[in-house]
Amino acid sequence: MASHRSERLLTTSALVIGTGGAGLRASIELAQRGVDVLAVGKRRKHDAHTTLAAGGINAALGTMDPEDSWQQHAADTLRESYFLADPAIVEHVARGAAEGIAELERWGMPFAREDDGRISQRFFGAHTYRRTAFAGDYTGLEIQRTLVRRANELDVRVLDTVYVTRILVADGTVFGVYGFDVVDGAPVQIRADAVILAAGGHTRIWRYTSSRRDENTGDSFRLAALAGARLRDAELVQFHPSGLLEPDDAAGTLVSEAARGEGGVLRNAEGERFMERYDPERMELSTRDRVALANYTEIAEGRGTAKGGVLLDVSHLPRERILERLPRLYRTMIDLQMLDITQDPIEVAPTAHYSMGGVWVRPEDHGTGVDGLYAIGEASSGLHGANRLGGNSLIELLVYGRTTGAAAADYVQARDAVVRSRDATAQARAEVQGLLTDRGHETPRRLQRAVRDLMTQHAGVVRTEDGLRQGLAELAELEHRELDVTAHPDISGFDDLAHAFDLKGSLLAARATLESAIERRETRGCHNRADFPDVDEDLRGSFLWTPDAPLAFEPVAPAPASFRDLAAAGASDDVAGKLVE
Repeated sequence: MASHRSERLLTTSALVIGTGGAGLRASIELAQRGVDVLAVGKRRKHDAHTTLAAGGINAALGTMDPEDSWQQHAADTLRESYFLADPAIVEHVARGAAEGIAELERWGMPFAREDDGRISQRFFGAHTYRRTAFAGDYTGLEIQRTLVRRANELDVRVLDTVYVTRILVADGTVFGVYGFDVVDGAPVQIRADAVILAAGGHTRIWRYTSSRRDENTGDSFRLAALAGARLRDAELVQFHPSGLLEPDDAAGTLVSEAARGEGGVLRNAEGERFMERYDPERMELSTRDRVALANYTEIAEGRGTAKGGVLLDVSHLPRERILERLPRLYRTMIDLQMLDITQDPIEVAPTAHYSMGGVWVRPEDHGTGVDGLYAIGEASSGLHGANRLGGNSLIELLVYGRTTGAAAADYVQARDAVVRSRDATAQARAEVQGLLTDRGHETPRRLQRAVRDLMTQHAGVVRTEDGLRQGLAELAELEHRELDVTAHPDISGFDDLAHAFDLKGSLLAARATLESAIERRETRGCHNRADFPDVDEDLRGSFLWTPDAPLAFEPVAPAPASFRDLAAAGASDDVAGKLVE
């Protein structure tokens, strides 16, 4: 069907894949530096995944606690990563955070403020001081709106109906991308001197996930790996403790941790307040990885509900307090389940929430090792290690969006000649056309569901070598069946072709995750190995994955003296006045 449509050829100096917070901030930087930039995405820019981020954004501004510092922010980040984060990346984000907030202020971001006009900051779990700025429980949405507005002021070109299927590389250097228009199926070739990958993570390959359909399916992992980049820490995935179980099309939708922060209680099907067994001091205000493990264990050991969850109850709280402090949650539960949370508990289970691994990048500019190719945001890796500090994902977008945009601007302005490969373009073109010709009877949606089922069963909150190897065996069968997938466009557009490429990304991301998880024979942060329950200091580093080579191990660099001792000192477990992560 698409073969009858002429191929569109576009040209730009810098191309950004992804129109969420990271992609827009990089685009803004390029535009401000006078570089021609085009941002492409497969989802409307007003509806990017960034809009779902509720809690807040971190920077050691010291507006509430003057003793806070970038060094303490860095120390908290490194410690919460279980010392797997790259210290140079941690330092860059912590040092650049205040400027990121200042930029948003200049561009009109409506931060919550104190009576005297200072930006309000609140505690999140594992922060030594109050350093999380916010805008109600819509922080991500307001940041996205602010960045869209700024991009519009700069006349940044945005095409949010383009699905990128390949990054085009010649002699180890990027020269553009290939893809198609999801509305009319027209093939699209975009020539670019630099490409910034900001297309998110891979959490959609689990059954319960806080990502919506058709986002975070592993696109960025596949695009980068096939272009010659390496994936780092693919096995390190943060599971949020409380995702909804129903309805099916909203399974995994987050129940805000503010529900626990305001006094919500977790109970199993037998009515026990089970957090007493897992963290008697902090109870429901424990860290994210520990509460997720507790919820998982209760369900796995047969004390869960009939639907496979546990109960989160706020009904003992005053109705007025719920309506004042948790209005979004109250309205969501009415809309999705006709459930009144002032009367009844919410059924929840752990849900895949954040890819802490991603494309390997250099600390100074987030270059990938492929000339002209950069990765930022959840597509990249190095800041979060084995547990992400709450509020760090949004500030990472801003700091490295600015830094990488500047680096890409310098790169394209210094290029004298561009080499292109007709073979690379022809291969990308044939891949798209091949899916539109009859290859077999398999449908992408069915196989995507099978990927999510196997990852949930074999690579969820708790893992074992036997389970992971069983997952690889099932994955190999799905990879074989994928060869028989045919996309069937219809009157509504080319979504089925997009689903077929989503599946390709999911299969590659699943393989990277399973193979890396097998080799990490320890329990550290989000990665729980039932057969290796202890931390192994010999594994203090990252596994690097590429499609056609054995896994490599990269020890983590030592942290600088400026925050090494602060990180080793540890933080108080006192939860008074603190929201959880």
